[in-house]
Amino acid sequence: MKKIGLIGGMSWESTQVYYQLINEMVNKKLGGFHSAKCVLESVDFAEIEELQHKDDWKTLAEIMVEAALNLEKAGAELAVLCTNTMHLCSEEIRQSTGIPFLHIAEATGTVIQKQNIKKVLLLGTRFTMEKDFYKHILDEDFGIETLIPNKQDREAVHRIIYDELVHGNIKTESKQIYQAIIDKAVKAGAQGVILGCTEIPLLIQSGDVSVPVFDTTRIHATSAVEFALK
Repeated sequence: MKKIGLIGGMSWESTQVYYQLINEMVNKKLGGFHSAKCVLESVDFAEIEELQHKDDWKTLAEIMVEAALNLEKAGAELAVLCTNTMHLCSEEIRQSTGIPFLHIAEATGTVIQKQNIKKVLLLGTRFTMEKDFYKHILDEDFGIETLIPNKQDREAVHRIIYDELVHGNIKTESKQIYQAIIDKAVKAGAQGVILGCTEIPLLIQSGDVSVPVFDTTRIHATSAVEFALK
């Protein structure tokens, strides 16, 4: 079993879900008393959030690289960044470390492609929805067209993530807002929805909407376990 390195804290609410899922999956696969070999480097999200909204991705990349290097020094044999948005720094991490880096969009694209889905809605932070790093991978590597909500709906999705979900605050009215946004996309041809922020599965699950839901937290955790055990 390879040792999994987790870069977490963005937010800790979703990082604890990664930890739980990874250990549950390892135990299910190996049985008995087995659990995952892993090491966690957890950042202070207040610092990250401030830099995100200042659009200071250079400093953010430096922080992510330092975290990945700390994991490598601690004996991690693969790196998992427990957040969608910060994959904006994935190239810097890959160039600066000597261990495999499992990209969340690549893992998600693989799962969507297996279901023969060609058009999806991407929900996430404003950065994930509006910047090209996620959509480019889905399009170029998997032939998947990505829809994003209109500006007003993007602002609502973003606000709910930062004002509520990262604090573990789950509101029925916010769930209804997300459901309405997803319904609009389905009417526009979306065959599925990517929960492209690791906090969104705290609010939306399969069965809450009429199309397949791609929970990136679970998909990414599954990818990490498969890699660690192969």
